Amino acid sequence: MDAQFNTNFVSKKELSHKHIAFSMARIPGSGHYYHGASDSGVYQVDHAAEKPEAKRFTAEGHSSYVLGMALNSRHLFTGGWDKNLIWWDRETGNAVRKQKAHDKWLRGVEVSPCGKQLATVSDDMVCRIWSTETGSLLAELKGHKAQTPTNYPSMLFCARYSPDGSRLATGDKVGHVIIWDTESFKPLQTLDAPGHYTWDPTARRHSIGGLRSIAFTPDSKQLYTGGIHKIGNVDHLGAKARIEIFDLETSESLAVLSGGDKSKGLVEHMEFQRDGKWLVAGGGDHKGWLMFIDPSQPKIIREVPLPMHVHEFNLNEVGNQIFTVGHEKSVRLDLQV
Repeated sequence: MDAQFNTNFVSKKELSHKHIAFSMARIPGSGHYYHGASDSGVYQVDHAAEKPEAKRFTAEGHSSYVLGMALNSRHLFTGGWDKNLIWWDRETGNAVRKQKAHDKWLRGVEVSPCGKQLATVSDDMVCRIWSTETGSLLAELKGHKAQTPTNYPSMLFCARYSPDGSRLATGDKVGHVIIWDTESFKPLQTLDAPGHYTWDPTARRHSIGGLRSIAFTPDSKQLYTGGIHKIGNVDHLGAKARIEIFDLETSESLAVLSGGDKSKGLVEHMEFQRDGKWLVAGGGDHKGWLMFIDPSQPKIIREVPLPMHVHEFNLNEVGNQIFTVGHEKSVRLDLQV
């Protein structure tokens, strides 16, 4: 490896469960996190325990997949296919507020760096901004088209705040990105990454893929978009993982990175090490992986296979542990010095 930093993460502890974990949120400074599941449950896990367990909240919550999750100092916020957004008291595990947030499946939940704004995205193609303190609706961000170019329903998969909280990026199925000002809630910029999207006009008349994850660089000068390359058989995630990098000053595409044979499928989540020295991306098809990227090149420097499709992960503050969740398993990886 020619990179001047250590990304030698290895699997340290594995937890099995009977559900798919789609989303997660970790309590800062700890190995304690929550995840949202395919059985409509919200679970908490202490991965620092000798024998970690996934303990389900007993209070009534969602009625379908829990796809979005975020937290601030007081509350855990979850959103799901039942279109509902729920505030949970982190101390008691009780739902303190529940409201219909969207007209279609809710795909993602993101909290602003200051903890006062909550962004939700949905297949109704609207990003809504909520006050985390009062639950009031602050803004509706509309700009993503409801139909693909071939007149099929699109999907709004992801949202991400910039590190300073001044901007919010949203990304949809056909690879269209809108960057919004978080004070005026007006669009500032648009980007297009159509290489994340596949349309089969003959064999299946079916589309697949889409832009599934977004990450700002720590200096907010570039935006990384994650998804999958063009797919030959649209019934399977049989293509390599795809990351496209954009310069936010010029809106130009700087590079496209392709996963190797170990990294096929969707890039579901991406995070930068706090100094920006490296990026880790995670995802999968029927199997899963983490990819480590040197942004200065840019290039993929390491691929780590995992025993499950990774839906989300969290890199801790000091950059020496990664907590991953996915299909029937959760894995903690530790950095080997």
